[in-house]
Amino acid sequence: MLGLSFEKLLVVALIAAFIIGPDRLPLYAGRLAELMRSLRGRTEAAKARVKEELGDDFDVAEWRQLDPRQYDPRRIIREALTEVDAPAPVPAEPPAAESSIQRLIRTSRNRAEEEGVSPVR
Repeated sequence: MLGLSFEKLLVVALIAAFIIGPDRLPLYAGRLAELMRSLRGRTEAAKARVKEELGDDFDVAEWRQLDPRQYDPRRIIREALTEVDAPAPVPAEPPAAESSIQRLIRTSRNRAEEEGVSPVR
């Protein structure tokens, strides 16, 4: 949480309580609670909008696969260097339906091409 431990947050809260004073502390605590409720509502609305726009086949697991924190550059380089090039297998069955992420990428590329912007590859 941005490098803040519980002890540091407690010290900041005590300093704020001392500076604000006991008279205005309930007012500012109420404002902070209102801000937190507002932020929580906005994040829930954003999640709902993303789910609505991506459709029913939206899968959170697909997004987790794209999380850059899961990649170790040393492992990726080691696997790339030790990888033996094998001939591409011939698919025996037709490809599966397009996933929501693939559809999102395709539509964003199409929109970029329509607007005359070079799409990122």
